[in-house]
Amino acid sequence: MKNKKITRKITQGMYVLTTNNGGCMVDAVSQISAGDNPLISVAVMKNNYTNELLKKNKLFALSILAKDVNPNIITTFGMNSMRDINKFENTSVKEIEGINIINDSLGYMICEIIDSIDNETHTLFIGKLIEADVFKDDQAMSYNYYQENKEDLIKVTTEKGKTAWVCTICGYVYYGDTLPDDFKCPICGVDKKLFKKKD
Repeated sequence: MKNKKITRKITQGMYVLTTNNGGCMVDAVSQISAGDNPLISVAVMKNNYTNELLKKNKLFALSILAKDVNPNIITTFGMNSMRDINKFENTSVKEIEGINIINDSLGYMICEIIDSIDNETHTLFIGKLIEADVFKDDQAMSYNYYQENKEDLIKVTTEKGKTAWVCTICGYVYYGDTLPDDFKCPICGVDKKLFKKKD
């Protein structure tokens, strides 16, 4: 038996990853070296538009989210694609090193990409920290906290009179009487068994 929920116990936070012209929610972030310019790694799903952008850019930023972050940040960056909307249009940001930083965050790290490693589902981007600051010293949101409080953090609304299928991982909504057999969430990539029907 493989209970993948154990991975939620891995200590990791919740971040908004941004680069030129895009951004998304991520959780798989790690410091992998020390020194004046430590190396920071972040894993990004291959089917994510931000992954495409990172392969064309030299820098990325990570805005660290607090437990009391405005849920609209999570909804905007975790449930939408920059292919469809401008995520920065209704989000308070400041530009540093040419990249948008989320104002409603604990602080940020800006990294210069020095390497990337592809695996089956994700690309691991490795960056050298070149700029960083702390905005406030509140408690960071953990991945486990996000999973346990997701329904309160993500308010999913569906259109009345339509059959909706809601992704239980990211909140993406698909409309239709049934889900196609080979359907995968366009935002987080999970398959149809992790969708819940909502009439």
